[in-house]
Amino acid sequence: MERAVPIFPVDDLRLAKEFYVSGLGFNVRYEMSDDGKSGIMGLERGSMYLTLDSPMSGHGRDACLGLEVGDADAYYNEWRARIAIDDSPKNEEWGARTFSVIDPFGNTLFVMGPPLEES
Repeated sequence: MERAVPIFPVDDLRLAKEFYVSGLGFNVRYEMSDDGKSGIMGLERGSMYLTLDSPMSGHGRDACLGLEVGDADAYYNEWRARIAIDDSPKNEEWGARTFSVIDPFGNTLFVMGPPLEES
């Protein structure tokens, strides 16, 4: 099996864990840190995988991760109960239903699901 696993730079693993695990419902696959703030953490939710790395010297910021899901509204409703989300899901002209979440470090999670049928 081949899989791409994005690596997000973060400044504080504790804060990142609170956001991604408590806020977005990811599970910790692995965590290596001497002080809880710096180190590396692997996360999963279903078949989605994400790695958080603190510090990430020499790497850029403002990364974006596309999450393809079966129901964007279900994720939106789950997550907005726990974190602030600026935009609600919308049907895109190109055939997806999307919304975005920005983590505390400026990285974007771009959620894409099938569009809702217009009635």
